[in-house]
Amino acid sequence: MRQSVDLAKCYRLLNHGPTVLVSARHAGRANVMAAAWCMPLDFDPPKVAVVLDKNTFTRGLLEASGHFALCVPCAGQVDLVERLGSTSGREEDKFAHPDLQLIDEPAARSPLVAGCVAWLDCVRLAEPVIEGRYDLFLGQVQAAWADDAVFRNGHWEFEGAPDALRTLHHVAGGHYLTIGRPLDAR
Repeated sequence: MRQSVDLAKCYRLLNHGPTVLVSARHAGRANVMAAAWCMPLDFDPPKVAVVLDKNTFTRGLLEASGHFALCVPCAGQVDLVERLGSTSGREEDKFAHPDLQLIDEPAARSPLVAGCVAWLDCVRLAEPVIEGRYDLFLGQVQAAWADDAVFRNGHWEFEGAPDALRTLHHVAGGHYLTIGRPLDAR
């Protein structure tokens, strides 16, 4: 079941470095793409950073709308993530595929991909120089949710959950790792 996440703790949804799905919509068009370079940036207000190449369709939608979502996919979605990262929304409607379902969340301004384990709805913090030079986009998190099967009390808890719910970490060339066992410092 999806639960609301306190914005003071939402950075923890990305702090472990997972691959994300970035979605945006504008003027009746929507798209979603995979991105491996994403990170939390600040606590209060919560901010994130994500790299989006100049040639991506999602980037154009984000720039036009000023909003985007980060969805954190899991191991059970590896084929979907690979497909979304290797096809262009300019050439096909990714949402027409039956393996891509959306969550009906009225508070979200951008599409939220069903089956993920976390979602962050963001407003773009326009920084034209770094966007143009480095393809780096900043966002302020407006709302966040997580699957309580793996995120509880402000922490990821993968122990006891199905392996299919572990987050994905892209290495290169279609090769992914999943999050491992927890290890706490003393």
